Amino acid sequence: MAKKYWMAASGLFLCIFLVGHLAGNLQLLLPPNEAKDAFNAYALFMTTFPAVKILSYLTYASILFHAIDGIMLTVKNNAARKEKYAYNKPSANSVWTSRYMGVLGTAILVFLVIHLWAFWAGMHSREIPTYTLADGTVVKDLYSEVYNAFKQLWYVILYVVCMLPLGLHLSHGFTSAFQSLGLNHSKYNSIISFAGIAFSILISIGFAIIPLTIYFKY
Repeated sequence: MAKKYWMAASGLFLCIFLVGHLAGNLQLLLPPNEAKDAFNAYALFMTTFPAVKILSYLTYASILFHAIDGIMLTVKNNAARKEKYAYNKPSANSVWTSRYMGVLGTAILVFLVIHLWAFWAGMHSREIPTYTLADGTVVKDLYSEVYNAFKQLWYVILYVVCMLPLGLHLSHGFTSAFQSLGLNHSKYNSIISFAGIAFSILISIGFAIIPLTIYFKY
């Protein structure tokens, strides 16, 4: 039971992280010159402000815990349902996203490893050209790093395709998190369900639009 509580809590925390991450990344859609200054200033704040750095480490820990806990719960649930599924049709008892949350989560985890390797690890391991902000501060030009990545067709396709499992994972996970925490109620379950679907669509489409716009427009 404790694992489900932690799974739900870490999942909702990561939902909040996704909102903030998307808000910051949407600056990439500003006119190029404006976007370069705005995104690099945002990146500087995200990598130097103490409170944000602490939240970043908390986010990494939450991702790791959420992934490990999810794998353990999936293995446990599959073992518990093995005999039951021999006599009952799973599709009659649950939506397919709930049965494949482990698969969806694994796809997202693989994408995150590639994504972090391309940007976070690259930012710390290789020489990156600098950029001077409007206030005169010299920073690493992370805008150009992201821009150049999104000009590569293979990465754009990977990024956009991986937003599908993210959206599906969120659509079920958002609702089940409230249920696991005991916050569901017959009076507003439909509202929570609608909010989960809307949230998953907005987040997945919001992230997908960014590389598509950069690749085809700029």
